[in-house]
Amino acid sequence: MLDVDGVLVDGRPNDGKHWTTDLSGDVGISPAELSKAFFETEWTDVVEGRKGLLPTLTAILTGIGSSVGAEELIAYWFEKDSRVIGRVFADCKSAKDAGIPVYLATNQEHNRASFFMETMGLGTAVDGIVYSAQIGWQKTHPEFYSNAQRVTGFESADLLLVDNTPGNIEGAIEAGWSAVLWDENESLSDILHRSIQH
Repeated sequence: MLDVDGVLVDGRPNDGKHWTTDLSGDVGISPAELSKAFFETEWTDVVEGRKGLLPTLTAILTGIGSSVGAEELIAYWFEKDSRVIGRVFADCKSAKDAGIPVYLATNQEHNRASFFMETMGLGTAVDGIVYSAQIGWQKTHPEFYSNAQRVTGFESADLLLVDNTPGNIEGAIEAGWSAVLWDENESLSDILHRSIQH
């Protein structure tokens, strides 16, 4: 079970910077204003599947007086936040080819989850994706882990989470999973060789 943002995907394709770095100049929306109006207030409902991304962003953009449409902003966001970390992608594919089931486990809403798997082609390197809007809970909640087991058909003792957020590591361990905090000092391949008993 591999986290996505900050592990497999990180920042803008050209330089790895945060996707909002040039948001103000490119589309005329202040990153701070977008964060306050959307990510700090509405994101939990969106990422846990209770609200749709498009209608929620449409209302937010209207509320802050932006002339940019939600579809345009979503397209910009997804494109600018899509740098695939090649070595991690290659290790995913190698593990899958070796018969080790590999799933993405991410706090994500429906559209970007599909974007990952289809448009970005991450689906070619993994067996599937488990994400918060699909399950109804983020990785900070025990329900994420129990539902991930149900979706994939694996028992807790068979699962390993590689994630860059300490709280998610704690949640996985409490659920009976193995877990490794990703810090880029060790490759995914090395983590798998060390962690998986053949």
